[in-house]
Amino acid sequence: MLIEYGVWGSRLVLAGAFGLSTWGKLADGPATRKALSDFGLSIRWVPLAAVGLPVIEGLVAAGILLPWTTGFAAAVSLLLLAGFTAAIVRLLLRGEHPHCSCFGAASRPIGSASIVRNGLLMALAALVLVGALKYPGLVGTLPLEATLGLALIAILTTVALRTLGELRELRRRVDEQAMSTLGAEGLPVGAVAPEFELLAIDGGRFSLESLLSPGRAVLLVFVHPGCEMCAALARELPRWQSRVQGTLTIVLVGNGDLAEHAAWGRAQGVGDIAVLVQQGNEAALRYRVRGTPSAVLIGADGRVAGAVARGAIAIRDLITSVKADAGRRSPRLDEFASGTRR
Repeated sequence: MLIEYGVWGSRLVLAGAFGLSTWGKLADGPATRKALSDFGLSIRWVPLAAVGLPVIEGLVAAGILLPWTTGFAAAVSLLLLAGFTAAIVRLLLRGEHPHCSCFGAASRPIGSASIVRNGLLMALAALVLVGALKYPGLVGTLPLEATLGLALIAILTTVALRTLGELRELRRRVDEQAMSTLGAEGLPVGAVAPEFELLAIDGGRFSLESLLSPGRAVLLVFVHPGCEMCAALARELPRWQSRVQGTLTIVLVGNGDLAEHAAWGRAQGVGDIAVLVQQGNEAALRYRVRGTPSAVLIGADGRVAGAVARGAIAIRDLITSVKADAGRRSPRLDEFASGTRR
């Protein structure tokens, strides 16, 4: 009986995933059309695909639950997922990271996490296909209360995931609106740097206080995994960090998914440079940073030490100036200065 429950549960999860995908695409038609266009579909076919694709996914979700269509629907779901995954791999190999509104309202750029997610769904679809062939009359063999209970759990989970996606999208739009009304970019030089507490990709938490140390400034570099300029800059940062060791701590700050940023950090080879992740745009809002890549220099005294550096070139120049300032202040000069004051 345990196997039967597992097969029925797998069918419910897969049907819920395709139902959620259908719901998301139909609820936000403009985002669906934009995603299809970004994925390389010809403009002339985008309107038809924006309607046809969610209809097909909805039929697959329903077909997986019906005993006489489960096998066929599972096979179609496997083909759809394989096609989606192939398209994602092709775009990633070309260095493109378009946004995908695949499951729910929240739109995020594709990445390695998208491939992992689709791989898990493909394995689930294969399991459902095998189960449909071995247990064609499964639903009739389970107690009615168990069948309805599992179905209710699947429905509630799907609604909860959809609601969570809508909340995340709403939070993103509120952050964007707040960013547009911030006024001048960046905080005044000399202002006390706002405190924050961000998640690290290794599971820890970092605050500004934990990053600051005597005689050592902190450079917050705001990045995004879908930004090619950010990736190029990130690949250079370990070399720059080694040149300013002891005077400057470079920290990467992104927002979104921890796993996505962890994979992005490994791909760019950032090494020991900390990668911190905002849950929304809380740090960017507090420092009035509007785009990526951008950087904010915070002195060892916990105060903003310069204007926001926007773009890779400006950030390199900022790091170079920190290195030059550190080189001009040798221990002998510090001793001479302190002796003169005495």
